[in-house]
Amino acid sequence: MKINFLWMTLLTAALAAGCASKKHGTSVVQPAQMVSTAIVTPDVSLTAKVISVNAVGRFVVLNFPAGQLPKLQSTVFLYRAGLKVAEIKITGPQDGNNTVGDVISGEANAGDNVRDQ
Repeated sequence: MKINFLWMTLLTAALAAGCASKKHGTSVVQPAQMVSTAIVTPDVSLTAKVISVNAVGRFVVLNFPAGQLPKLQSTVFLYRAGLKVAEIKITGPQDGNNTVGDVISGEANAGDNVRDQ
């Protein structure tokens, strides 16, 4: 009988301690309730390739993906192996996905990547 009384006393004390430590008005977030919110933004940066270079006239012909031609008089940059190698001013004319730009500084090669930053 003493053993049952001892177990009941310990169980009651444990339950009382658990109830006493809980603060009213607060809630505990369970792992299943945690939600991770990921912000996804589309990449709208301008990219293209140099398809032709006229070194004497210092202009290039650039090929852009459909619907992504830059505005006339805007500036883009040429990259080769990840390094910025030239600055280009879009002068036109534009034909389909191709446009012409003047080399403002640096040097251009066919195959260079074009970015707007």
